[in-house]
Amino acid sequence: MSDIDEPSTGEPSPPEGAPARPGLSRRALLFGGIAVGGLAALGGGALVYREIRRSAGPEGTWVKLSPIVPVPDALPREQSPAFEEAGTETTVAVWAHADDDIIFANPHLSTVIASGATLRTIFVTAGDAGRGLAYAQQREAGIRAAYDMMRGSTAPWQTREITLLSGARVTRFVPSDDPRLSVTVLRLPDGNLSAKGFPSTGDAGLTQLINGIVPALKPIDDGPTLDAGRLSDTIAELIHAAGADRITTNIPHESAFARGDHPDHSCVGSLVRAVAPAVGIAVDAVTYYIGYPSQHEPANVFGTELDGKVDVYETYAAHDPVVTCDGPAACLAQPGFGQWLRRSYAKGDAELRLA
Repeated sequence: MSDIDEPSTGEPSPPEGAPARPGLSRRALLFGGIAVGGLAALGGGALVYREIRRSAGPEGTWVKLSPIVPVPDALPREQSPAFEEAGTETTVAVWAHADDDIIFANPHLSTVIASGATLRTIFVTAGDAGRGLAYAQQREAGIRAAYDMMRGSTAPWQTREITLLSGARVTRFVPSDDPRLSVTVLRLPDGNLSAKGFPSTGDAGLTQLINGIVPALKPIDDGPTLDAGRLSDTIAELIHAAGADRITTNIPHESAFARGDHPDHSCVGSLVRAVAPAVGIAVDAVTYYIGYPSQHEPANVFGTELDGKVDVYETYAAHDPVVTCDGPAACLAQPGFGQWLRRSYAKGDAELRLA
């Protein structure tokens, strides 16, 4: 939320500032996991209700971010346990949260999958919003369902835990009938719209890690802790292990387009931008997608492309109890999401308007 701090009760907020569904149902009166029936007890009920009713989407807090250090200066000498067979025109997509891709990078994402190209997706945080692993796993299930819709198959996905050369432990999902696709999750704690994290995960996230406020982050699935160096090594190892030809990711913090974006988006974009050269990815082979601030740009997704994008999002949202929407019209009526679904803005490095 743009002008509301985390409620004093410690109740978790929804992922990436996700608003409630419009309407008067009980689910519609949820925002940040807080029932409107309990707003009076929070003392800020009117303010929260205004956020529910407003038509604009949420905006994240802009916090100064330190440079990404250290950055890997050499590729691993041995093959990573996360190695994936090289494919055709391999894109490695690195995102902060499960749904960033289907909201901000579609319809391009659907085009990549339909083309037969290879796509390796990495989600850095759990997008848990302080709600715990079970909620994060619901979001992951939603992403797999969304990918199933885009690839036209519902064959089961295989799951494997991998300990990397960096020491990190990740979970990887691969469709049993389509090895050119994979989804890998690190499950680091969600940093919150405030960039202050959530009480249930130690009030810490990527912003605090990069800025040196905390020495390390603990994944919410109890994997090994990651300090800043190990996180950079992990991102580099996963990109290299996938044999990336291209990378897509969030807008980096140093871009003017990051103002008002979710802090986690900015952190991931900056991590990827710093790490990409270490794994041999040319500057012009990285594409960055505008996040929350895209709502201020003209709509540019229309017709059948918009229909397809909304169908994919609705499929995901059916697994995410915070943003579930009953039909395309309801999805497009959601504050924030409705604007983002109608837009998709990709930027090359030269277009980032770097500060």
